[in-house]
Amino acid sequence: MGARAIINEVGPRDGLQSQSRILSVDERLQLIGALEAAGIRRIEVGSFASPKAVPAMAGTDRLLERLNGEGLTTYTSMVPNLKGYRLAREAGAASVTVIAYASETMAQRNVRMTLDETESTAGDILRLARDDGVEAIVIVAVAFGCPFEGAVDPDFVGNIAARYLEADVARLVLADTIGAADPAQVGRLAGELVESHGAVRLGCHFHDTRAMGLANVYAALQAGIRWFDSSIGGLGGCPFAPGASGNVATEDVVMMLHQMGFETGIDLPRLLAASDLATRLTGTAPGGRAREWLRKRLGASGRDPSAALEARA
Repeated sequence: MGARAIINEVGPRDGLQSQSRILSVDERLQLIGALEAAGIRRIEVGSFASPKAVPAMAGTDRLLERLNGEGLTTYTSMVPNLKGYRLAREAGAASVTVIAYASETMAQRNVRMTLDETESTAGDILRLARDDGVEAIVIVAVAFGCPFEGAVDPDFVGNIAARYLEADVARLVLADTIGAADPAQVGRLAGELVESHGAVRLGCHFHDTRAMGLANVYAALQAGIRWFDSSIGGLGGCPFAPGASGNVATEDVVMMLHQMGFETGIDLPRLLAASDLATRLTGTAPGGRAREWLRKRLGASGRDPSAALEARA
């Protein structure tokens, strides 16, 4: 196809926030460096949530101050509230991620606010970000299913998305927080949003809880989406969402995109090295489903394994 797809790597934040082993700032920087070396140019590096609530994200201010992508990489940080936004700005953040919710119970369990309160807070952050010249990305959590309330009304999600897109956010991302979505569901919702708002500012975030992560990426691609959150080595899980297992693995998504003819700017051999590092650092990163196959294909040639993907048997 020759079309370009964007990978937004969320491993250093969403991937690490619920791991049993808490990485040091130096270790987190090491992982981010490996991802950059693979050619990833958008990385969610941390969160300004309370360290008491999410201990793995403590020190994100120090991490952000030490990062130097020489202008090539956009680093974004999750901000749960106005205090988090102010802390991010003090640390020099040029991009922030704001969480919206598609269920009342999830909002109260995650940030102890009602849906109306979360939307009001998000609006305040977006206005400040616009005044400060900071990129603002909104993620709609549990957009396909909630661990507490079950199925989510797609029309409700569509209305949430419309409000934020009309507020001129840089990106609106639909998140399958617990991996409950199926490809038909994804195709319908993504297709409706693309038809109504265009695909340029839309993205998707999938978990692989039910082994449908890649299938859902494919469904979103078919609907026109070209931005995907993914996590190196399949790391992930939300500490406030029962049943949320790992994100869809970056190496699997990139392999599929390359085989389908999409450009990503990512070097698969170096991405595999980053995946191995994620496993060594955490002791829990399972690695993408295709990691071993890719490693065998790569062999000692040093070439991108996708060059040999015509042998699909």
